[in-house]
Amino acid sequence: MAVVAPVVAVAEIAATVAKLMDTKQFRAFAHQVVDWMADYLEDNEQLPVFPDIQPGDIRQQIPPSPPSQGEDFKHILEDFQRLIVPGMTHWNHPGWFAYFPANHSPPSVLAEMLTAAMGAQCMSWQTSPAATELEQVVLDWLRQMLKLDDPWVGCIQDTASSSTLVALLSARERITEHLFGQQGSAAPDANRLVVYASTEAHSSIDKAVKLSGIGLEQLRKIPVDKDFAMRPEALAASIQQDIKAGLRPTCVIATVGTTSSTAIDPLQAIGSICQAHNIWLHVDAAYGGSAAMLPEMRYILNGIEAADSLVFNPHKWMLTNFDCSAYFVRDIDTLLRTFRSDPEYLKTSYDPQVVNFRDWGIPLGRRFRALKLWFVLRSYGVEGLQQFLRKHISWAQELTMWVNQSPNFECLAPAPFALVCLRYHPPHLDEDDPQLDTLNQRILTTINERGRFHLTHTRLNNQYTIRVSIGQRKTTLEHVKALWQELQDVAEALPLP
Repeated sequence: MAVVAPVVAVAEIAATVAKLMDTKQFRAFAHQVVDWMADYLEDNEQLPVFPDIQPGDIRQQIPPSPPSQGEDFKHILEDFQRLIVPGMTHWNHPGWFAYFPANHSPPSVLAEMLTAAMGAQCMSWQTSPAATELEQVVLDWLRQMLKLDDPWVGCIQDTASSSTLVALLSARERITEHLFGQQGSAAPDANRLVVYASTEAHSSIDKAVKLSGIGLEQLRKIPVDKDFAMRPEALAASIQQDIKAGLRPTCVIATVGTTSSTAIDPLQAIGSICQAHNIWLHVDAAYGGSAAMLPEMRYILNGIEAADSLVFNPHKWMLTNFDCSAYFVRDIDTLLRTFRSDPEYLKTSYDPQVVNFRDWGIPLGRRFRALKLWFVLRSYGVEGLQQFLRKHISWAQELTMWVNQSPNFECLAPAPFALVCLRYHPPHLDEDDPQLDTLNQRILTTINERGRFHLTHTRLNNQYTIRVSIGQRKTTLEHVKALWQELQDVAEALPLP
């Protein structure tokens, strides 16, 4: 017996369709959303940087099951403002001094709106010709801004974490082909491969080493100097020891602007070591790389000509919405051998003539990230972006001066960029007194609970360290001064041991 589909009443279908947003309603609601966005960009300083909530507070206010019928978009917007906004951490608040910046700007936000409206999937030239060619152009603009020579070619990845994995897989591919004559697969004895990074390198390197199949036991953490930069002589000694043990040094990851202290690994010395042993050198400049567009800061990339790959994040300190990570490589052939896949359903007649960025990284699907970068570069220009960076660096220098002049505070690391690492240290306590950790943790917690500013911490030389990361678009010198005053006020109010 044939199964007959149930007949749905015409009136019921019409009622359901009527709830769906048409273009007229979209236009009206879009104006409301843009008005809210403009108000938020202008007035978000009125909000606490971090919400006064406990885990589960938001979740318990949202129904545990999805609605069976569509809801009025007006009510959805109301719930967004009532539930979501008060429960958010506001990264673009002028009192944001935590982690690193995650900047955005009005031109970048507008570009994201246009990207969402088009809904393009930009995996290849044919799927989005303009997206592909715009990405080629804006990445070459960035190359010129960083004064990288012509062999460098860039593409946009989602994050520096993904970029590091891309670099490590490329390094594995090159050494595998060299040692075993294999392409596109891991070596049969991949545990012979070794990766090197400093003890201050980002945790994404550990993750990449695991995901690559090389394994954490083959990751060497190289000691750092007094400024927390990798020691080249320690790197060279570790490489020699591994070679004697029959292992194959495969990749060195140097950092320009480490997460804890923004230390700068010496690229020239590290590059010479890598060239001598045919080791892939990847430079993680996720935060610090933006500063290289300043002539007075270009020294941070001295020695980059010996590197094989480089990443920096416009979504950190260059007014471009997350996510947008600029990944540059010199050896495109190895990159393509690592990631290219040509199933029949993706082949096009244009392939011999064009770039298909699906072959330049891990995911097949790609967002149209180049549009927001194009909007930002054209809206601010190179000089506008340089001014933006310079003011943050200069304010960090002022804060460093205030800290150094204070009898009760001290800097725990150099500040080449816009991060100041400091701690409260009253003179009567010894440098290694464990009570200093407790005092500084209480200072940070108190400031964060007040909601005007937000800070995070790290440990340097095993000492609890308060990080003051300057970099948001609306932050001013007055905000930096106010934070410094609050640090002193909170510290003075603490009962001393």
